[in-house]
Amino acid sequence: MANKKETKTHFNYNRLWKLLIDRGIQKQELQKMSDVSAASIAKMGRGENVTTDVLLRICEALDVNVEDIMKRVPNEEKRSES
Repeated sequence: MANKKETKTHFNYNRLWKLLIDRGIQKQELQKMSDVSAASIAKMGRGENVTTDVLLRICEALDVNVEDIMKRVPNEEKRSES
């Protein structure tokens, strides 16, 4: 099995969670609106990777661009968020 290369950055979905709060949308409602699985929403909640298809469905459901729901941040920030 190949070693997983450590990246210098990761994606942070705090913009999505803030947008949901601002619009009064629960995660379960987003799941239904976007036809995204609960597992994918949970992965995003943990800051894990999801497919571009998942991101596209969420963007379409909320009528936003991808930069409105996520940003790329240095790994040091990830450690301090934990």
